[in-house]
Amino acid sequence: MLCEKCQVRPASLHFTKIINGLKNELHLCEQCAKENEEFSFESQDPFSFHHLLSGLLNFDQMMGGTSIKTNIESLRCKACGLTFNQFKKTGKFGCNDCYQHFETQLEPIFRRVHGNSLHSGKVPVRSGGKIKLKKEIDTLKNRLQEKVTAEEFEEAAKLRDEIKKLEQKFSKNGG
Repeated sequence: MLCEKCQVRPASLHFTKIINGLKNELHLCEQCAKENEEFSFESQDPFSFHHLLSGLLNFDQMMGGTSIKTNIESLRCKACGLTFNQFKKTGKFGCNDCYQHFETQLEPIFRRVHGNSLHSGKVPVRSGGKIKLKKEIDTLKNRLQEKVTAEEFEEAAKLRDEIKKLEQKFSKNGG
């Protein structure tokens, strides 16, 4: 895809702007994006994922009190010793345990970035069958709960039976 502005270089940056529900997409080459006054590229590595993530981790606006900010920044992973402040600067965790140690600080960030704190994206092909089946069971259990709450017991019974069948299938597949 060519740059929408110069029509010469390939578009390497794709911007999506949503204002009042109207979605506008803009596909630019790096040079035209730098010339566009709407975008600011002052850092040395403007398109670094780590730079983006560390910008999202700026809790100055999210956390009003300095005592809260100090407590968050002094958090430390018990497994690798990484502080939350170090994580904010680099955008990289020290180990797998960091996710658990910083969980309460990460959830609002995930909600801001993804709109949810649970991942519901693509499923790996190899284990996809089991994961899809588990997700379907969870969805049916939610629907079952809604039917019971609404006192629609016949529909709830049908869902219960369907869940049992899927759970048996899940157990047979090594779930």
